Amino acid sequence: MKIDLTDTTSSKINKALVEGRRAIGTPAVGMVLTLVLVTDEENAYDALKAANEASREHPSRKLVVVKRFSRSARDRSKARLDAEVRVGVEAGTGETVVLRLYGEVIEHAQSVVLPLLLPDAPVVVWWAANAPDNPAKDPLGTLAQRRVTDTYAAENPIAELKARAAVYTPGDTDLAWSRITPWRSMLAAALDQVDCRVTSVRVEGEELNASCELLGMWLAERLHVPVTRAVSGGPGLTSVRMETDCGPIELRRTDGSLATLAIEGQPDRAVALNRRETSELIAEELRRLDPDDTYAATLRFGVDRLEPVKADGDGGEDAAPAAKKAAPARAAKKAASK
Repeated sequence: MKIDLTDTTSSKINKALVEGRRAIGTPAVGMVLTLVLVTDEENAYDALKAANEASREHPSRKLVVVKRFSRSARDRSKARLDAEVRVGVEAGTGETVVLRLYGEVIEHAQSVVLPLLLPDAPVVVWWAANAPDNPAKDPLGTLAQRRVTDTYAAENPIAELKARAAVYTPGDTDLAWSRITPWRSMLAAALDQVDCRVTSVRVEGEELNASCELLGMWLAERLHVPVTRAVSGGPGLTSVRMETDCGPIELRRTDGSLATLAIEGQPDRAVALNRRETSELIAEELRRLDPDDTYAATLRFGVDRLEPVKADGDGGEDAAPAAKKAAPARAAKKAASK
């Protein structure tokens, strides 16, 4: 069921939600959180589709905030709120309200959203486009327990990582970090299978890919070894090679779906390592609403402490100034599993 409201208010939107639930016979129970999705018109369809798919695992009220910036001074001075209320099948699991803000009301989006939040339920804000410089200080960000951005979409991911580190507040997270969860799990599992000393690491992937930088920073911060960053044609991350005193350990993925894990003295193994959809990344972030201390430590480690990007085939054995000493694999395994 879909209800269109033009030049409306938050009070009228709440009434439309109640009427919609009554019309389809669905109570307001069962929703576990409010997901505030901030986007522009260009990205609204894909972002809402991802949120609807994620709501199958996390039933929620989805508030889509679309800021419609006007070109003329006259239009910018006119405040208006249009809304599209969706309940039932069209809203995924839960409810959806698409809010289109015009004029001066754009600067007061929190006043529109606040009356529409589910009572006594956590709030997550996801900026699918045009994330603020400091999510925790943003008026919408102050309403949330978790604030999700995506460095991958930034014009300059390296500069964006530095900016996020400078303003990090517990509750901040990044979809670029969520993308490397399977890689981190696989590498930790590989270290569990050996009892060797890790001496250096080489991370290879697309240039200007925030996930590649975050994986290198995580390995350097956790294992206390030099990490070199190398460039490949992608897609995304393509390989991680860990040098140990028992021989190399390498996880390589060239097609974006199937990877090969090679450990010295053991047969090579094919492992599934698909590039995940945005809906899967959002669903992962909604599973935890507490601060991610591992992400915080990785972000604060600093992207500048990785070896400068090298083109594929340029070597990549130069040590990054991440650390002076190699850590025993026993300590590395314990750290990597955290």
